[in-house]
Amino acid sequence: MSMFGDGLEAAVQKAFTRPAPKSAGAQMRYLVKQLKGTKAVAQMLRISQRTVERYVKGQIKKPRPDLATRLDREVKKRWQPQVRAKARQKAASTGGIVIDTRARIGYTAPIGSTDENRIRHLTVALPPHHAARLFDAQEQGANDARLQEIAAEGLKEVYFQDGGRRAGSLEEVRFTDIEHLEFDL
Repeated sequence: MSMFGDGLEAAVQKAFTRPAPKSAGAQMRYLVKQLKGTKAVAQMLRISQRTVERYVKGQIKKPRPDLATRLDREVKKRWQPQVRAKARQKAASTGGIVIDTRARIGYTAPIGSTDENRIRHLTVALPPHHAARLFDAQEQGANDARLQEIAAEGLKEVYFQDGGRRAGSLEEVRFTDIEHLEFDL
């Protein structure tokens, strides 16, 4: 199971709950807008352009089951990536991402500092550039270990170093034995 990847996905889903269009007319209008015309929609759905136009105008309301299935599938296929992209864009540009975790967190630091590796429960708001790094890495197919590394770097900078105000000599944050992990946008 990809704990980090799934966590990021869940946060995106939660952040954008705007449901996909449900009625046949709304779905048809959405597809016409996406594909920039009734002809392209008609070809994709294997129906006449006139039929598409009649759905758009609300003259036909209830598609036959096979068309309803195709319509639903085509809308969902286009809706999700759009929603996902908006959530990622917002997190990476303005919102940032909140990480809530209970895990074993310690760090490598010069001798004489308190670097014990212990279970901590942290809820930390990571700024937009960390959210952007997480989402970019996820999109490029990074594995969980890499996503965990990026999150640890974010925790190091924001939580342990307080944005550069303390613990400047901190070398590396270790983030292991994760009991709980949740992201929020």
